[in-house]
Amino acid sequence: MTDFAGRLRLGVNIDHVATVRNARGGAYPDPLRAARIAEAAGADGITAHLREDRRHISDADIDGLMEVLTVPLNFEMAATPEMQAIALRHKPHAVCIVPERREERTTEGGLEVAREENHLAHFIAPLREAGCRVSIFIAADQRQIDAAHRIGAQVIELHTGAYCDAHAEGRIAERDAELDRLRDMSRYAHGLGLEVHAGHGLTYDTVQPVAAFPEVMELNIGHFIIGEAIFLGLEPAIQQMRQLMEEARA
Repeated sequence: MTDFAGRLRLGVNIDHVATVRNARGGAYPDPLRAARIAEAAGADGITAHLREDRRHISDADIDGLMEVLTVPLNFEMAATPEMQAIALRHKPHAVCIVPERREERTTEGGLEVAREENHLAHFIAPLREAGCRVSIFIAADQRQIDAAHRIGAQVIELHTGAYCDAHAEGRIAERDAELDRLRDMSRYAHGLGLEVHAGHGLTYDTVQPVAAFPEVMELNIGHFIIGEAIFLGLEPAIQQMRQLMEEARA
């Protein structure tokens, strides 16, 4: 079972630096430069999602990240043969399996592990054998956590989007219920021996209640940080998120 050791880690997702770059079809802003700044600002890891449609991060970005990063890369991907082959070629520190639909703007929910248990068990086995830490992005649902545990995932990342959306829309009772669910399922997953991460939609206003869960070892945050960087700069935006996380954990 994972101990509550070490500080809460921050993974910075750089996908939307690539979104801005791709809007003009050029080379600027460079996600690799953003990754290096994030490292210097205190990020414990870099997250990048190579989508099937390559709408933001590209194959060349992943190649570059593997060459220049001194912190771990969390490689988000769908459970497809193409992505498995890319992950096995690069062998990143961590592979996070996420659901993916072409028409969605962003990842809309957790992976349906219980329904695809046999397929996913066979899919992640070569990744584990290659030395990658396998994470499954799921809703805070006991059925999905149990399935993730059975297929051999070492890590789960709990989807915090419903909690963040309820907060932003002023649905206080629903927000608090979602937060209670995240808290309970963090404890439950930790009790199974899974390492618990969380992310999606977290902001300065919503991060502290989740950061306070002692079972959560890592938060992965991207869109909000990149948005705040427009106003503050990337390094100060990351440092402010780090400060809020540390205050909550203290």
